[in-house]
Amino acid sequence: MLDYLKRLLTTGAAYQFGDILAKGIALVTIPLYTRYTPRGAYGAANSLLTAVILASIFLRAGIGEAFVRFYFDDRDAERRDRIARTATAAVAWTTTAATIAAFALAAPLSRLILGFSDPLLLDCAAVGLWAFTNLEMAYAQLRVDERVRAYMWASGANVVMTVTFTVLLVVVAGQGARGLLLGNFAASGLVVLGLWVLLRRRFSLRARATDLLAMLRFGAPTVPADASVYALQVADRLYLFRSYSHAAAGEYAVAVQLATIVFVVVRGFQYAWPPLAYSIENDREAARLYALVCTYFLLAAGAVAAAVALLSRTIVRVLAAPVYFAAHTALGWLALGWTLYGLYLVMLVIIARSRATARSLPAAAVGLALNVVLLVLLVPRSGAGLGIVGAGIALCGAYAAMLVVMHAVTRRVFPVPFEWRRLALGATVLGGVAVSGELLLPGEGFAGITLRVLWLGLIPVLLLLTRFFGAHELAQARSLVAAALARARRVRGGELEAELAEQLDRY
Repeated sequence: MLDYLKRLLTTGAAYQFGDILAKGIALVTIPLYTRYTPRGAYGAANSLLTAVILASIFLRAGIGEAFVRFYFDDRDAERRDRIARTATAAVAWTTTAATIAAFALAAPLSRLILGFSDPLLLDCAAVGLWAFTNLEMAYAQLRVDERVRAYMWASGANVVMTVTFTVLLVVVAGQGARGLLLGNFAASGLVVLGLWVLLRRRFSLRARATDLLAMLRFGAPTVPADASVYALQVADRLYLFRSYSHAAAGEYAVAVQLATIVFVVVRGFQYAWPPLAYSIENDREAARLYALVCTYFLLAAGAVAAAVALLSRTIVRVLAAPVYFAAHTALGWLALGWTLYGLYLVMLVIIARSRATARSLPAAAVGLALNVVLLVLLVPRSGAGLGIVGAGIALCGAYAAMLVVMHAVTRRVFPVPFEWRRLALGATVLGGVAVSGELLLPGEGFAGITLRVLWLGLIPVLLLLTRFFGAHELAQARSLVAAALARARRVRGGELEAELAEQLDRY
């Protein structure tokens, strides 16, 4: 099990590199962008960004998910390449057709999504639809082979170009929401073209009908569920923008961006987890690993979410323009929401392993319906209610309901011995530290920040006192620390550089 966890951490960290770099730079540039972009325009750009990702789910038709799953069903290199070429061709053609259609219908589509006509802004989003969808497919090809170095170079280049283009368009050219969208997606489009050259052996514009039909039979049933889950994630932003307040939508969009501190953990896990989970052939071994990963993910993501919740005021104060300060009220809820979403991904892989992909739809439908109901109740159109806090609560309530339904489904298709005692204990400790710190400690100032950072130190202390970790886990942790210290000593002798080069060559 330790080897599997090391592999998950290694690949997950590599896939997090691009997100960490992107989110780190995004956090630094939020003060810049929010000073040059009004709250309403920021909300409009975020609404179109979410619409792009939602449309991308339908255009992929589950082909990306099917490609990852089928890749590990076949050990023949030529057949794997053939599956990759078919998947790439199908996504390239559907996105190109959809982008052309979006250009032609830009004015009515912008009125439908935003409530006002801005064809040029919609055109920027249409470029993004093509670039984002094809980039996801290209990244999937790198992930199945765990080509970590290529992935890091591609994602790093994407981040650097995105920041450069966006600063030029938003700050220098004064393009506001258009600059935010075009700067992001133009960079992604260039990276797609570069990856097509790199992966030219697996790139084609001709799709093999038999392979495509097989992938659609597996992937198409996942589309309603994936679309429902993503609609759940963005319904709050669209609802706030169209029915509550453009300014509130802008504040909530900033809170969503800042909550990606947790999303970075989730995204790395989302990319690294399926290839590892599918590669384990023994069902009993897989079930044990799934349970252990669920426990450790809750601990890791939950600890980051607790820190974000306790330091939300400081995070927003430092990283956003003063007019966006109210975003801090929703930040903790959104951090919790991303943690719950990561647990949902564990359940989703369990269903995909058993090929019962259509069974994820009930959970997604329940979550989406509950999210809409809670939004209407907690954030009424009258402008009263809980505002962006209510939107964050609605998101967390929906994810919690989804997890309950998903567990009921997975018990029938692939039973997993989840560690319920440790899950409950971890959630209690993490939630207790976050809530007690929020209620008892000052929110701002040097004293408040210092006390809250120190308060987070209660998490490992309480976990040890309550015997969350088993004796074998503590022993393994001590051996890992000893190995790390030994490796650090070898740095002085120049041995580590050669070892790292050897590991990178393997990728």
